[in-house]
Amino acid sequence: MARTKEFDPDAALQSALELFWRRGYEATSMADLVEHLGIARASLYATFGSKRELYLKALERYGEQRGPRIVEELSQPGPALPAVRALVHRFAEEAACDELRRGCFVTNTAVELAAHDPDTARQVEESWHSLETALTSALMRARAQGELPAERDPVALARMLLVLLQGLRVVGRVSRGPGRLRDAAAQALALLD
Repeated sequence: MARTKEFDPDAALQSALELFWRRGYEATSMADLVEHLGIARASLYATFGSKRELYLKALERYGEQRGPRIVEELSQPGPALPAVRALVHRFAEEAACDELRRGCFVTNTAVELAAHDPDTARQVEESWHSLETALTSALMRARAQGELPAERDPVALARMLLVLLQGLRVVGRVSRGPGRLRDAAAQALALLD
């Protein structure tokens, strides 16, 4: 007779995501996960597999929680450029006001693991591709609606903004004042005029 799980796997995955996001992959041991989640090691392995598999599932969960919101914000009907500007300002403010200095889980993964782990690199690239596609689409609409000068390249601008947004998250983990982040966002957005 199969035993019933004594914990909620969905809640455990969310809790693991929070721990990995705060501490990173390497700084989080299985013992840390067992203690933080309050789940026996054997149950953790049986439900999620290895620590790496749990991390990949947490990274996927993070993307599922964050990605659709951004796409929705950038695809609203009406003027597109205000949505792009709002997104950039929001990233700068979130990075500046992140008291826990967590940054972005995807960006943190890119910095910590993606160079030597193809599975995390794939998930990071998928996340970035989705963001770049949403930005490109919004900027194409902005150009078609006359909000963006006709000679501006929406693809190149979207790529620049993607790099800026990820950089804001990295710098925000260290920088103590919002000035650097706000100035960078303002200068990048000036390119849309």
